[in-house]
Formats: sequence, C-alpha cells, structure tokens
Amino acid sequence: MIVVFLGPPGAGKGTQATGQAERLNLRYIATGDELRAAIAAATPLGKKAARFVESGQLVPDDLIIELVGELLAQSAGRFRGVLFDGFPRTIAQAQALDDLLAERDTAIDIVLYFDASPEVIVARLSGRRVCRACGATYHLDHLPPRRNGICDRCGGELYQREDDKPATVRERLRVYEAQTAELLDYYRRRNLLVRVDAEESIEAVRAAVEAVLDGLGASNG
Repeated sequence: MIVVFLGPPGAGKGTQATGQAERLNLRYIATGDELRAAIAAATPLGKKAARFVESGQLVPDDLIIELVGELLAQSAGRFRGVLFDGFPRTIAQAQALDDLLAERDTAIDIVLYFDASPEVIVARLSGRRVCRACGATYHLDHLPPRRNGICDRCGGELYQREDDKPATVRERLRVYEAQTAELLDYYRRRNLLVRVDAEESIEAVRAAVEAVLDGLGASNG
C-alpha cells in the first residue's frame, strides 16, 4: 500500500499521518525529517545535501528522490507499505516518484488531500505558543497554559513563532496553493485524489481517513 497525504500547513495531516502509519504498519516518510536525519548522521547522501543547506539553497529533486529510494529499499519486507507525509510537492517530484515506484513494480494507491480554509488554518496556527526553554507547545483556544504566557512544564516564557503570525501564515498558504494546484490536478486526473474535510475535529478526521484507508485495504486484499 502506497499512500500520500497532502495538505497546507496547519491542516493536520501530520497528526493523522503518524497515527495511521503506525496503525497500518506503513513506513512513515516525511522527507524533510528524513533529510535532516541523514545530514545529522553524515551519511553519503546527507553530506551531499548538507552542502546545499549550508549555502542556503534548496536540496535538488534528484537528491530527494535518491533519499526516497534508499528509504524504500530499507523498508522492503519490514512494512506493509509506505505513507508519504507532504511529499511530493511538485509535478517533477511526483513524476520522479512514479518512476521510482514503477521500478519496484508498485504505484501510489491513493492521495488524501486535507482541505481546510485559510481562515481556519490562520486561526489554528496563530493561536499556537511555544516555550522558549523546553519547546512545549500550547494553543490559546485548544490547549491553553494554566497561567497566561507561562509554560506549565518548566515555567519558561511562551512566545509566538514568526511562522505562526497571521501575515506569515497567509503567505505560506499562498505559496503552498501556487505550488500544489497543478499537483492536485495531476492526481485528480488519475482518479487518485480523495478530499478530506480537515476542518472537522481530530476524531472526525481520523474516522474519515480510516474509512478510506480501510476500504482501500479491503479492495487490495
């Protein structure tokens, strides 16, 4: 089973992806996290990627695809399949991933798009606060600290990250939409794209996702 979760920042796909990967015994792959791990471990690929990161450049697609190929090889026989979180991001990456999977006689089974309005996402992300000392995360509406501006865990100061400020969130969403509109059409034309209403509660979204994935497993099995 090869599954892709896509959606704008703040849509909640990461929360759902980790849980579903564990539930279904899928290898969870978030390429950004894996790339950082490879750089930290100074693997041959990590060393190549580090040169781009250190010079402020984007890591090129061919290195990202090489990384994904290594992860797929490591996962063979150990997992029921793979769940990609937020990858691919572009048509070029999508086509390269298709080729990589075809070399292994497999293909993407489904792409779940976590859809939420900009207003909902801005409200979610702009309410987030992070502790400067221990990194604990809070939300002014959904998970407020006991004392305003003070971390429950360590007493450190809570602050709003630059990425979570409303103007920054709106710009991130604008960039995401511009980058992914063509990608969503790519998967829609192949009848792989399924929309998930990400404005619902975490529990409701989880139930919807599980219904789709369990149905997919039944049809494949």
